[in-house]
Amino acid sequence: MEFREAKNKFVQTWGALGSQWGINKTMAQIHALLMVSNDAISMEDIMEELQISRGNASMNLRALMDWGIVYKEYKAGERREFFTAEKNLDELAVKIARERSKREIRPALKVLKEVSSIETNNSDEANHFIDQTTKLYDFVLKADNMLEKATEFKDNWLGKLVLKIMK
Repeated sequence: MEFREAKNKFVQTWGALGSQWGINKTMAQIHALLMVSNDAISMEDIMEELQISRGNASMNLRALMDWGIVYKEYKAGERREFFTAEKNLDELAVKIARERSKREIRPALKVLKEVSSIETNNSDEANHFIDQTTKLYDFVLKADNMLEKATEFKDNWLGKLVLKIMK
């Protein structure tokens, strides 16, 4: 397989997986393209490479920057903006985990807390509902706390030491 074919296959596959991860295909393709590029890429080059419109490229680049996994770069003498992706995979995983928690897990926790604290008429059905939603809230909260601890782990000196020893 030639380089160009391999790169295209990676970008297309990453894009297809993106929709399973909760982001749109184009956003994932742009991220993949930037992640495997050794230099920052202009929006025009992204548009050409992926055959997408300026609006689509602009909207998805903004979303990736909001996630904190794509950065804008300026080059001396250039009027165009260039973009690059987070290359450190540990840092990338932490940023994605934090963003997904903020966008998905915390809103779910809010709803679970609300629905599990309803007034009950002491019917078996209502009591079962409250019991199950309370258990689900507790489980999701523990999972979110574990995710938070895991993302904080690498930021403290002990976590860095453990990671260094494991390598």
